[in-house]
Amino acid sequence: MSKLTRFSVAPLHSMTRRLADVASGRVAPDLVITGARVLSTYSERILPNRELWITGGRVAAVKLAGAHKALPGGFAIHDAAGGIIAPGLVDPHIHIESSMVTACAYAEAALLNGTTTIFCDSHEIGNVMDTAGVEAMLEDARQAPLSIFLTVPSTVPATSAALETAGGDLTPDKIAGLFDRWPEAVALGEKMDFVPVCMGDERSHAILAAALQRGRPVSGHVYGREFVAAYAASGVTDTHEAIDRDIADDLLDAGVWIFLRGGPPTTPWHSLPQAIRTITELGASHKRTAVCTDDRDADDLMLFGLDWVVREAVKAGMSPEQAWSMGSLHGATRFAMDGEIGGLGGGRRADLVLLDDGLKPQSTWYGGELVVDKGKITALLDQALSQRYQYPKPAYATVKLPAQMTLTPELPTKACTVNAIKTALPGITLLHEKVAIEPANDWQTLLARHGLCFVAVIERHGKSAGNVAHGLLKDFGLKRGAVASSVGHDSHNIIVAGTNEADMQVAVAAIGAEQGGVCVVADGKVRAMVPLPIAGLLSDKRVTEVADEVKLLKTEWAEAGCTIPYMGFNLIPLSVIPEIRITDKGLVLVPQMELAPLFE
Repeated sequence: MSKLTRFSVAPLHSMTRRLADVASGRVAPDLVITGARVLSTYSERILPNRELWITGGRVAAVKLAGAHKALPGGFAIHDAAGGIIAPGLVDPHIHIESSMVTACAYAEAALLNGTTTIFCDSHEIGNVMDTAGVEAMLEDARQAPLSIFLTVPSTVPATSAALETAGGDLTPDKIAGLFDRWPEAVALGEKMDFVPVCMGDERSHAILAAALQRGRPVSGHVYGREFVAAYAASGVTDTHEAIDRDIADDLLDAGVWIFLRGGPPTTPWHSLPQAIRTITELGASHKRTAVCTDDRDADDLMLFGLDWVVREAVKAGMSPEQAWSMGSLHGATRFAMDGEIGGLGGGRRADLVLLDDGLKPQSTWYGGELVVDKGKITALLDQALSQRYQYPKPAYATVKLPAQMTLTPELPTKACTVNAIKTALPGITLLHEKVAIEPANDWQTLLARHGLCFVAVIERHGKSAGNVAHGLLKDFGLKRGAVASSVGHDSHNIIVAGTNEADMQVAVAAIGAEQGGVCVVADGKVRAMVPLPIAGLLSDKRVTEVADEVKLLKTEWAEAGCTIPYMGFNLIPLSVIPEIRITDKGLVLVPQMELAPLFE
């Protein structure tokens, strides 16, 4: 049962007379939720002793509690028992693929967390399968019991073909076609190549033009205060990459919305506590700030939803009413949808959440239908989640590996300098460290002497003769075996790190056998694995099943000694973030965008 049937809500223009009749008391509503306090995101107040009248999946009116007693009968009543009724959360920036589940499966966790609308950038599947992957994700989203809009991937591949091999190539014409064919395509996704944008790169600006000419807003991704002015001048009007107070302040004054990114504290994505200081310390208004989740794996998605990010904003100094508005109305306003979602005004979708006093969701209504009740999904939602979209067969055959490959470099025979990749928490930026090494009789001696381990990136799209690039990680902490992933951002080639060739080969073979995944190997055996057969990015299981697999992976990852989490490891090939990265073409120096040798 998809949202196109049971969960559909009629357009407002076809319901205005009915809504007016209900709001005036001439016609009974379908549902009354009474005995509630109402969180108004418009006035940022909690209004006591209220009830909501709902008809046709929309809010007809907010009334004083008990007003329904004067109406004719025939409608359902839900007693909120003094709880807080708030609009469903609106997440303005997420990547469904990071959750490792499909859009249909993602809906379960989102609704449990009180999120009813998301804006997703599907650049990950775009990097693997080009427009076919993006359109498959859109079909998936249409079937999901959740309101899902697309911010069209803008930077596929993230860098030039000279620096890495991607499966997709979203040109300006292809991006324009996605806008023209899909009404769900409402904005341009994060423009990650911020250096080329600021330097006036022709292709980058042609992609910006494809959105701006159609009146679509442009989302951004920028590091470094020195880039803010040129980036904003290029038409970018939001970013989730405000990592501290000062750049957040610059962005707001440049006319750029900031999405305060709340990531689980163990990941590289928890920038909210620093960036929100532009409001709490420098006195900026919160009117052009929203909160977002960005990346969540299936485990963290269940535990750290957008509701958790809202509560983090309260901890950081915002009032509950301000924080919930930043989690609902502000994201809707940024995408010009505040007449439809983000508040409880008349005519808005009846996407509602019942909260306790700690802003924890208890129940969720999606289009007026109860889908989560007392923290558990209802039979109606369970039925919808059991009928997930089936991805096309080519999506299950995207990992193409060479028959033979060597995953470790040759042992140097002379003294030399290594261009090493130094990892450090939180794991987003990587440091370029030159390590002077003397000859050794074997790799194990040399690695132990300098705190190094092997890393390799393998082209897996079948576009080359099987490029394999070798590198060395410093301070990664791996004590044994190997770890590997087919989610090597952003071209999503396979990245593998290890202490020895044999275990690295086992890890890569395991990923090949499953057509994608993330795994931990020790002593020639796979200790934990999350299979990702759809585009090497997604599982086709329910989110709860994938969450259990991810929990085991995290346990084994930590036991292997890795000092940054696996989602940070997945970023090691992301060649648009400083200072040094590794792709299938070799070591990339950022922002120079130049290849460097492993040994000098």
